[in-house]
Amino acid sequence: MVGGCATRPPSPATIANAKPVSLVDAFRGRTIGTGIFRVPITGLERRFKADLVGTLRGNMLTVVEDFYFEDGEIDRLTWRFTRTGNKTWSGKREDTVGLAQVTETGSEIRLDYVADVKSRGEVTRLGFSDVIYRRADGVVVNDAVVTRAGLAIGSVTFELRRR
Repeated sequence: MVGGCATRPPSPATIANAKPVSLVDAFRGRTIGTGIFRVPITGLERRFKADLVGTLRGNMLTVVEDFYFEDGEIDRLTWRFTRTGNKTWSGKREDTVGLAQVTETGSEIRLDYVADVKSRGEVTRLGFSDVIYRRADGVVVNDAVVTRAGLAIGSVTFELRRR
């Protein structure tokens, strides 16, 4: 299973030479990404690529994500994050249930939310607990633990690079 059934990904503080990161500098502008969604118990691995465009206007960061899955499925989702404090945000996307909560610490961003994920005509309610950090080489990494009914069932690893 995922990290001994952990429901939060480990802190990148253990990653050598991790660089400071904030929601705005991770997602504003144009980035491209590659990722994989894994569910070890079923053997599912779903690889994807993504194009992201982030725009900051006042206290709102909008991030448009175009996903291209290896199996041919295409999806567009748009995050709308609103700054709620010095290092906190709340966010909403078309598939989220309630608001996502975001906390910046300097070396990482924590993003927690529940979403009704659509895939191959089915909808599944999943929880996501993401940690986002910048490696020494400048790549922004988003590691997530995925839960269903409170149990860890999978993971997502998503790496973003500037275009």
